[in-house]
Amino acid sequence: MEIIKTGIEGAIIIEPRIFKDERGYFYESFSQKDFEEKVCKTVFVQDNQSKSSYGVVRGLHFQKTPYCQSKLVRCIKGCVLDVAVDIRKGSPTYGQYVGVELSEDNHRQFFIPRGFAHGFAVLSEDAVFQYKCDNYYAPLFEGAIRWDDPELNIDWQIPSDKVILSSKDANHPYLKEFITPFNYGEKL
Repeated sequence: MEIIKTGIEGAIIIEPRIFKDERGYFYESFSQKDFEEKVCKTVFVQDNQSKSSYGVVRGLHFQKTPYCQSKLVRCIKGCVLDVAVDIRKGSPTYGQYVGVELSEDNHRQFFIPRGFAHGFAVLSEDAVFQYKCDNYYAPLFEGAIRWDDPELNIDWQIPSDKVILSSKDANHPYLKEFITPFNYGEKL
């Protein structure tokens, strides 16, 4: 696998080595050994999958301590714009984001460390999205910031009149109203 660093420390794009022939393709989607050697030491404990249609925006979500999560995400059908926002107080990149296109064609994966808000927008007719988490889901510890925060100015690559949100995602606070539970440099 090839590791591509982004402009934000810890947020990493992973490109697998793909073997193609007349039958199709094969690639190793995850190796604990390679991940620990090239990205970081972590143990994933939960896998999740969602299916969404064009225009769906999910996010920007995170979980608070002691249930904060790192995620390794990928799109196995269709195409999404995946976004990670640094919400670690004191970070030199606080409030900045990385956006990466993940698709069934490019096979890329994106590692989002703890201390980031995460979301994605479906750019294809529909998409199947998978992610590994290094901590269990805990609904009482979830948090979020608004997907359309003007301070973040994320280009979701979808016209605003085509965006589909849950009622929950439509009502999260803006970054300026938000008190982050994470501190840069703190072990999460």
